Amino acid sequence: GKTRFSRWYVNFSESERQRLQLDIHRLVIARDSRFTNFIEFLNYKIVYKRFAGLYFLVCIDYNDNELSHLELIQLLVEILDQYFGNVCELDLIYNFHKVFGVIDEVIIGGEVVETSKAVILNTLRKNEAQE
Repeated sequence: GKTRFSRWYVNFSESERQRLQLDIHRLVIARDSRFTNFIEFLNYKIVYKRFAGLYFLVCIDYNDNELSHLELIQLLVEILDQYFGNVCELDLIYNFHKVFGVIDEVIIGGEVVETSKAVILNTLRKNEAQE
């Protein structure tokens, strides 16, 4: 029931972020698995997917395409899995800076800029070799 990492592209205060995370957590956890992975929330939509015990979710504008963002979540999880080699929750916790690096290769300023797994993984490995 804890947020392991989050990336915000809209300016909210820390207290607003915590309140929003708690409200979203309550909504997602309470949903039956038979329901869709989309929830209307305030003036936004929440798109989420569960992998093992982890929920990955994005909050999108009301008019954005839900299925494309569901695919984005799938892409991020596949990249994390290949990057870490069978990713687990501990990888996300102890290597959060690498997780943010993955997200930053795919999304900049809230916009998707790269969707090729090969390009993203190649860039991440080059960056890691330079460190």
